[in-house]
Order: sequence, then C-alpha cells, then structure tokens
Amino acid sequence: MADIVPFPLAPRSVRRPQPSDPEPLWRQLLGDQLRRRRHDREETLTETAEKAGVSPQYLSEVERGLKEPSSEMIAAISGALETSLIELTSAVADELRSTTATAPASALASAGRAVFALAA
Repeated sequence: MADIVPFPLAPRSVRRPQPSDPEPLWRQLLGDQLRRRRHDREETLTETAEKAGVSPQYLSEVERGLKEPSSEMIAAISGALETSLIELTSAVADELRSTTATAPASALASAGRAVFALAA
C-alpha cells in the first residue's frame, strides 16, 4: 500500500474589499470563520464533519458559503470545533463590521438604493 502524505495548508490570500464590491453574505463570512477554525485545529473536513454529524460534502458547502445552514447545523459544527455559538457569531459580526467599515459610506448607501437582495 502507498503512504499517505499530508499536504501543508496553503495560506489564503486576503483581498481588500473594493468600494464597488457588494457586502459579503452572512453565510460566506460564517463559512470563512468555520474553515479558519477547522484549519487552526488542523482537522480535515471528514474529521470535523464526523464530530458534527454532517457529511463532509455538506460541511464543505457550508465553508464555501454555498449553503445557508440552520441554527441547529451551526450549533453542531461549532460544537465539533469546540467553540460556542456566541464566539462564532461575534467573530462573523466583527468581520462584517470591518468589511463594511472599509467601504466608503457613500458607496454603501448608493449600493443599498440600487440593489435589494433576499436570501431564502
């Protein structure tokens, strides 16, 4: 049998938001936080998904901001990562504040008048 060689995690490049960028969605920032916390623990998707009781595919979609998880799913995943909902929610809110604060207020105001988005 072949040996399994783990690949080192590549650092994510951070791109500064531009004034023309739309506000990020909650699910995208939540996914980024979950992925960051999982990487900090040096866990694979499969390991964390098993602990949370979800499939690795579902966890991957949540981390990529493609799924809008229920509060029960967020609680299960955060529990698997040994963090509380308040810590996770606060981190996402802080990130949203810092992202929004970097864009000029006029760009946000005009974007708010031009486009309305609803998530189901």
